Amino acid sequence: MPIDFYQLPGSSPCRAVALTAGVIGVEMNFKEVALMKGAHKTPEYLKMNPQHTIPTIDDNGFYLWESRAIMTYLVDQYAKDDSLYPKDPKKRATINQRLYYDACTLYKAFAEYYYPMIFAKAPKDQEKYESIATAMSYLDKFLEGQEFVAGKTMTVADLAIVVTLSSIEVMDYDFSTFKNVTRWYTKMKKVIPKYEEINGAGVKAFKAVVDGMRL
Repeated sequence: MPIDFYQLPGSSPCRAVALTAGVIGVEMNFKEVALMKGAHKTPEYLKMNPQHTIPTIDDNGFYLWESRAIMTYLVDQYAKDDSLYPKDPKKRATINQRLYYDACTLYKAFAEYYYPMIFAKAPKDQEKYESIATAMSYLDKFLEGQEFVAGKTMTVADLAIVVTLSSIEVMDYDFSTFKNVTRWYTKMKKVIPKYEEINGAGVKAFKAVVDGMRL
């Protein structure tokens, strides 16, 4: 039975969930949430998610939100093995650290600089812009001598971070000076199953939103 997936195609967190589902073969029933019309604040939606955020899933009455929590749940519940999110405590801890880094450092830096300009036409903030480079430098260090961000194999941390990077790339941010990041990003786009089909299409949707706001 498909999982009801409340989302917006251009949203980075939503794309990360969709990419994870695609990799492990979980069928999702995509339900686009009309945020501008307040669809996320209806009584029905608030019953599922009092924080009224996207993405949100309804897995046969089990409600969950926050993209990285959903990603790890999908792997634990439905993946054929634990390679994307190993049960080994130390491996899992490293992956969790990278997921928190993505949420609280990299994605946060991206969102705090670009979203006010996209959605509120705010002026550029140099300090916030520089925080992206700082965040990127940490990722570059994580990847020093490593093929993946949290170990020797691909995990949900790679899936989360590659989506964030793809959103940063859409904004014409040049991260080519971070050689390890560039190498890893190029590889991930080739090795992640259904990458272009899922995230590539979502990136185009995000770019359409950005271009529309610039008009």
